Amino acid sequence: MKLNLFILTGLILTLTPHTWTAIAREGSTDKKEIIYKNPDAPIDDRVGDLLSRMTLEEKVLQLSQYVLGNNDNINNIGETVKKFSGKEGSLIFVGVEPQLRNAMQKEAVENTRLGIPILFGFDVIHGFRTVFPIPLGQAASWNTDLVAQACRVAAREAISAGIDWTFSPMVDIARDGRWGRIAEGFGEDPYLCSTMSAVSVKAYQGDDLADDGSIAACLKHYVGYGASEAGRDYVATEISRQTLWDTYLPSFEAGVKAGAATLMSSFNAISGIPASAKHYTMTEILKEKWAHSGFVVSDWNAVDQLVTQGMAPDRKQATMYAFNAGLDMDMVDNCYVENLADLVKEGKVSEERLDDAVRRVLRLKFRLGLFEEPYTVEKPQSERFLLPEYKEVAEQLAQESMVLLKNESDVLPLKKGARIALIGPVVKNRFDMLGSWEGRGIEEDVISIYDGLKAELGDESEIIYAMGCDFDGEDTSGFHEATAAAEAADIVVLCLGEKRAWSGENASRSTIALPQIQEKLLEELDKTGKPIAVLLSSGRPLDLTRIAPMADAVMEIWQPGVMTGPAVAGILTGRYNPSGKLAVTFPYTTGQIPIYYNQRNAARTERAGRYQDIQSTPMYEFGYGLSYTDFDYSPLKVCIYGSDRYTDTGDNVLTIKEGQTLTAEITVSNTGGMDGKETVLWYICDPYCSITRPVKELRHFEKKMIRKGESRTFTFHIDPERDFSFIGPDGNRFLEKGDYYIMVQDQKVRIRLD
Repeated sequence: MKLNLFILTGLILTLTPHTWTAIAREGSTDKKEIIYKNPDAPIDDRVGDLLSRMTLEEKVLQLSQYVLGNNDNINNIGETVKKFSGKEGSLIFVGVEPQLRNAMQKEAVENTRLGIPILFGFDVIHGFRTVFPIPLGQAASWNTDLVAQACRVAAREAISAGIDWTFSPMVDIARDGRWGRIAEGFGEDPYLCSTMSAVSVKAYQGDDLADDGSIAACLKHYVGYGASEAGRDYVATEISRQTLWDTYLPSFEAGVKAGAATLMSSFNAISGIPASAKHYTMTEILKEKWAHSGFVVSDWNAVDQLVTQGMAPDRKQATMYAFNAGLDMDMVDNCYVENLADLVKEGKVSEERLDDAVRRVLRLKFRLGLFEEPYTVEKPQSERFLLPEYKEVAEQLAQESMVLLKNESDVLPLKKGARIALIGPVVKNRFDMLGSWEGRGIEEDVISIYDGLKAELGDESEIIYAMGCDFDGEDTSGFHEATAAAEAADIVVLCLGEKRAWSGENASRSTIALPQIQEKLLEELDKTGKPIAVLLSSGRPLDLTRIAPMADAVMEIWQPGVMTGPAVAGILTGRYNPSGKLAVTFPYTTGQIPIYYNQRNAARTERAGRYQDIQSTPMYEFGYGLSYTDFDYSPLKVCIYGSDRYTDTGDNVLTIKEGQTLTAEITVSNTGGMDGKETVLWYICDPYCSITRPVKELRHFEKKMIRKGESRTFTFHIDPERDFSFIGPDGNRFLEKGDYYIMVQDQKVRIRLD
């Protein structure tokens, strides 16, 4: 009896208060009977057990999301928590301190019937407190390792604040620079966006969502949001099934294959049916064809907006349309709580569909380990945010994101000892360098261009500062000071650009040119005859028709984040060699939009059908970017895998049979005077196909450091089934016999598939 009593006492001590509370609620003293509380049971068994115990009300609440915060005052937490029942499925947590989050979680875990933990989400788009370059800039780095490191840092910082789930990455294909949300994505190309989608998901989620440092990802916006008509937000889009599959779905499929836990539906209607109520995309494609086991959350207020979009006459019918189409969780607008239970009782929503949605939400909570570890450890900010290794990643990614567009007479990098006129509204600006969707970043965290260059140069060079003008307006009173600074200097570094609010959600613009006041400032400085290097900070491609001709050098720095100053200074002085290449086309003028590299051939050639008043080619094409050094490309060579007989450029044709694979190689030599990184972009072309295809399609890229005087070989292993095939309007891939081309820069090799 004493031994048994000892064992029983030990068992009692090992049970947590949460376990005992749950056992008491269930009216049982046998822990094994409550499968969902058993961490050793398979997740699907735990989900099934918990689901069987839930009431209709509890199920509906699990499919509803609300906002918690801004309130980090420990004295007000009790009052804030009382606003919620503790049974909500998810809360958007707006805060950096986990106390409020933990108080709400305690309410859910310890003071509700089943003790189901809450899932806390937030928009961690390009960093949490350590803010990185906007995603459009990250894509221009072509450095997947750095992008992954940034996602891991963002995840660690967000988790330390109490976030379990990030509404990222944004993988919309965007080809219209007038659309403000182009800043949030990875550009215009399906392959590049797909690669960054998979890399981001794997970095956020790690090998196991229950591990420290892993956060659930959310692919958004599903789907076609980037096809926004005329760059306007929230409007209808017209997307054929063919274009949906060959352009807008690949980046989502790549993210799903990488294991993305969730997706977010988009605001736009797709050919008449709002995406948040489209059964074809959310159920037939995502859940059936791709077998996605996670869930779909709406965007903010999107269910209610089905009324505004003209699909549903009221919120109840909007709920029915969205839920039956496959939208599992309702963000913020309360439509599901108001209407879903009644729709189930009326038979307009099936219990099977309800249980499927709840099962998907619960599954993620179990995968995240929230039932075992519901609370966030509370640590001081100095141990969680802006750690030295985090800022190092931010600086590296920022400098590799920057794209040198022009550099006549090698005016950059700056010459040692030069007197520098540092002019423009961006020079001392910190706030706008964070970009849109800045997480919990703050202005004080940012190192400005002025401070960064001062620290970089020390006493080596004289810096003469003048603001010149603001971002917009008509005040030219600062022009005289700016001109005087330029005349006293050896070189002018003019920092122009956009405010961060000019891009992002609901930030459409009719023109992508900078305000006239900035262009006028450049005109005045140009009159001094001094060499001018223009730095551009923006959240989109810009119209540089008037700017580029007046500048000796032009560099796009995007909105670089907290390490703006050191990254810019490093490139200006040559400590870094610029290596970015554009992930989106810069048009010659706004009037050329839409313009992108992988368009299809027109029906007529030469000038027929083209613009008659301006050129039809862009200012700077996709993949464009200069370096301070020179790279020479050897002839492109291709062979059948396993063979040593190569076919190179020219009229030669390499014939292959079904099942054979290829190896393509090109050697790049650094013939200049500085070490530098080069990205080789590999394209394919199928000139004749039963479904016409783009003039060229990116299929592989690789970035390598090449020391001056050295050479590196870049290799593309080609599987024709994967790399030459195309996708049809039914979502199935096909491979036709005939000629294909492998292309690098202006070289191409013809391949014939028999």
